[in-house]
Amino acid sequence: MTDSTPDTHTPTTTRDADLPTTMRAVRFDAYGDRSVLRVDEVPVPEATGDRVLVRVRAAGTNPGEAAIRQGAMAEQFPATFPSGQGTDLAGVVAAIGEDVTQWAVGDEVLGWSWERSSQAEFVSVPEGQLVAKPRRLSWEIAGALDVAATTAYAAVRAVDPHPGETVVVSSAAGGVGGIVTQLLVAKGVDVIAVASEANHEWLRSVGARPVAYGDGLEDRVRQAGTNGIDALIDTHGPEYVRLGIALGVPAARIETIIAYEAAAEVGAKTDGSVDAASQEVLAELAGQAADGTITVPIVATYPLDAVQDAYAELEQGHARGKIVLVP
Repeated sequence: MTDSTPDTHTPTTTRDADLPTTMRAVRFDAYGDRSVLRVDEVPVPEATGDRVLVRVRAAGTNPGEAAIRQGAMAEQFPATFPSGQGTDLAGVVAAIGEDVTQWAVGDEVLGWSWERSSQAEFVSVPEGQLVAKPRRLSWEIAGALDVAATTAYAAVRAVDPHPGETVVVSSAAGGVGGIVTQLLVAKGVDVIAVASEANHEWLRSVGARPVAYGDGLEDRVRQAGTNGIDALIDTHGPEYVRLGIALGVPAARIETIIAYEAAAEVGAKTDGSVDAASQEVLAELAGQAADGTITVPIVATYPLDAVQDAYAELEQGHARGKIVLVP
């Protein structure tokens, strides 16, 4: 962040001189599969009041965005058409509103949008939804960090882990699960990481103990957790909430980011990115990504025009890491 104050932002420094009037942005007009996605030419949004206009260098993709576009979350997150898409973002400040005090044109930032608008060449967000991008952090990681990392942070915080405890993590090498696993290891927790065998080597490299999913999983987890299981974090589905109960984990120490109905049935927790959305949390996570405490593998990058291809890969559900759009 800069140390600037309101009276330092004169009219000559609040707008990039090369700012265009239109931009390309992802849009869709109706719920459906990825074929409804397109890239339109639309007006560049304004930066007024406390809002900051960011020239986007990278924007992450997330399974929740696919679920919203498919209409699977229409009750929780109804879309207004035409709808934009995207939460994660990283880029360079291109303009600032008259009330902005934290940022100046040219600052490198990362952050989030609550307005499904980050998959575009420019995005406008309130100044409190941005943090300074660490110099050592790549644009791709910075632009894919917010949703996965804050969801992971919230999930770890929900089970209140202590050094020496044993925590089971499902889909432990996925976009969120991989960060959950690393955050737990950094806290001195013994992590039993449920994942396909193809991911076991990576999980060992970050300090976890991998266990293959599939038939007999409960027995394998019991054998691995010789001192008992203290908590479980699910990033895959309801069967893992039920596994936690079968393993004798108290419901208050079972957290799921996806299986809401199963959690409601047993009293488990469902904390997510909304519960950890703050500048302080994101700045902490960006620092950890920059210093190597957590690694965020980038599986692939796609230009904005290839948004359908990006979601085709994302929706296969097998990527270990993040798929990023680069406008």
